[in-house]
This record gives sequence, C-alpha cells and structure tokens, in this order.
Amino acid sequence: MGGRPRFAREVERRFWRAVAAGVSTQDAAGSAGVSHTRAKQWFAQAGGMSPVSLDEPCGRYLSMREREDIAVWRGHLSMREIARRLGRAPSTVSRELARNAPPTRPGRYRATSAQAQADARARRPKPTRLAERERLREYVHKHLGGPARWSPEQISRRLMADFPHDEDMRISHEAIYQALYVQGRGHLRRDLTRCLRTGRAVRRPRRRVDARQTRPRVPAELLISERPPEVGDRAVPGHWEGDLIVGKDNGSAIGTLVERSTRFVILLHLPDDHGATAVRDAIAAAITTLPAALRRSLTWDQGVELTQHAQLKIDTNLDIYFCDPHSPWQRGSNENTNGLLRQYFPKGTDLSVHSPQDLAVVAAGLNGRPRKTLDWRTPAEALNDLLSTPHPNDGVATTT
Repeated sequence: MGGRPRFAREVERRFWRAVAAGVSTQDAAGSAGVSHTRAKQWFAQAGGMSPVSLDEPCGRYLSMREREDIAVWRGHLSMREIARRLGRAPSTVSRELARNAPPTRPGRYRATSAQAQADARARRPKPTRLAERERLREYVHKHLGGPARWSPEQISRRLMADFPHDEDMRISHEAIYQALYVQGRGHLRRDLTRCLRTGRAVRRPRRRVDARQTRPRVPAELLISERPPEVGDRAVPGHWEGDLIVGKDNGSAIGTLVERSTRFVILLHLPDDHGATAVRDAIAAAITTLPAALRRSLTWDQGVELTQHAQLKIDTNLDIYFCDPHSPWQRGSNENTNGLLRQYFPKGTDLSVHSPQDLAVVAAGLNGRPRKTLDWRTPAEALNDLLSTPHPNDGVATTT
C-alpha cells in the first residue's frame, strides 16, 4: 500500500469549519495548516460539501488524545488500568490494540498510525440509497430533470406524500446533492447539475452584500413600509410581487408575478418592448383575468418599467407599493421565483425568442412544484383550494 498518509480528520474538520464560516479556501487552508493546493483538491473532490462531520467527535470512538495515552501507558500499565483511566471498557482498549498495532510488531503501538488506520476504515466506501434502490433513483432522476426540475428538497419531501407507507422511497436532499456534487458518489448523471437552480457542479458558500442606501425615487406613501400588515403575514390572498428578468444586453425581458400566499406564478410575455407602457399593459391584461379577491396589491422594485403605476392602479384596482432601493429580499417570493426561472431562461440569452406558449409551459412547471412553505403542496393546488372555497365577502368565484 503506497501513497502519502491522509491528514488527521481534525485537520479536515478545521478546514471545513472555516469554509462553512464563509472564508476563502486559501484562508481556510491556513487555519487548518495545510497547503492551498491540498485545500483546493479537498474542495473539488467533495463538491464543496464537507465529507466529515463538523461536530466534535462523540464518545463512541477513541480520540487521538486517548490513543496517545494508550501509547504512553501501554508499556507499564495493565489493560484494565488503562481502561479505568480512560473511562473505557477493557474490551475497547483490547480491540484497539489488536486492530491498530502493526501486524509484524504487535507489541509496538503508535497513536498516529492507529488514528490513520481508524480514519481509513471510517472512510470505507459505503453503498448509498440511490445505488441500492433503482426505483428511488428513477424517481429522483425523473423529477430532477426534464420539464419538472424540482429541487432536491422538493423531491425529498414529496416522496413522503407520494409513498407514505414505503420506507424504501426515502432520501434526504443532502444525499441527492452528494450524488450530484461529490466525486465517487455519483449514481445520478453529473449533467443533471444543470437542472439545479444554480446550474453549478460544486456547492459554493453564500456571501452577503451590504445594501447601498440611496434616495427613494417614489413618493413616501408608496414605499413598502406603508403596506398594510395583512400583506406581510401572507394570510390574505391577492397580494402580488413582481419584477422583470432581463435578457442579453438588456434587449429583452419577461415579466414575473408571484402571489404571496400561494406562490402562484404568472409570466408576462414582452417580446418587443419592456418599457413602462408595455409592462403596464401586460400586468393589466394578466391581473384582470383574476377574481377581485385576488387583486389587492402589487409590490415592485424601483425600476423605471413601472413609472406608469398610477394608471396601472386605475386599470386593475391594485394598490401599488415599491421596495426600498437595492433591497430584493423585500420581494422574497419573487426573487426566489426569478432564480428558478433562470434554469429555463439563462442569463445572457435572448428572451424574445420564447412564445406565450413557452412561458405557459414554464409557469405550469413552477406551479406544479411542491413547496416547503405550502406543506409540500403545489402552488396550483393551493390556488385551486383557495378558489374552490367560497368566501362570502371577497367575491372569489369557485372553479369549474
């Protein structure tokens, strides 16, 4: 058996803790005491996901310090006395010496060699659920790719609803990510990573960017701070968030509307123009097809495309509100949806080539995805439940 010995697991743990804290791989390498080259290898091989637990080792396994104590005491203390001082069973010490002492020199026990052997056994290849369960693998493959493009978490949760009594049809979303990201744990085609929202083949740590404070360009009474409290708690339907996703060189765009309580998505076809008039007309055409109870308010970014908000309010009876500058999280549902849409409409492409029928297919796909915030119902199911329940004072019509 050749090759260089692996680093102690605690060294890897220090590196991955630093990565989880959001520092660069170079700084994480320095904190762990390894070279940047080795750190980059670890990161690439693991797909950006820690292959070791970041928690402190539990008491089930001997630690490096305990092995050092065994090596020191082995020459002059009995096995029972060593076990007593360690607070371990004598059989634990006996097995440790039998497993990790050199085969040719059983009386010579070294802590570093013993730890390396224990780490090697802990890393032995283990069959994954996707490798062992073909039906589960086919389900994940079907819903991750194709027109559905569910997220790993959506797949994991929906399995419980679709197969409530079949324990073989269970997998965590992290296990799906590992099958896509981590080298040597495939069982799913690597090109399926393109179906993830980010399209990346390696998980990247998130970074926060401070919002810039600029002077509002809209009247104070239209800012999001003036929205009624009922909009924030999502209990009342009919409150929408909207924005544009823009194509190559800002030459094309698609409008996006998301209902806050059901997360139902409407896509606006803007093939030739995404100026203020075109956006106003597209929103009005889509919103006026809905029952009055689903037309309460619209929250938009402070973009020039909604400068005709006053006329839009007249046309649709929607109350219009604007987010603070550079605060996309104030339209969280819409931002999440726009991220999903980039799987279908990548950045830097011409969005004008997509027909209204194309947009309808994509919207149906998004509205057919189970959502965590809806207890893993789909937005279409949530909206249908809403429309099927008559409300005496809001004028919501029932579905046919």
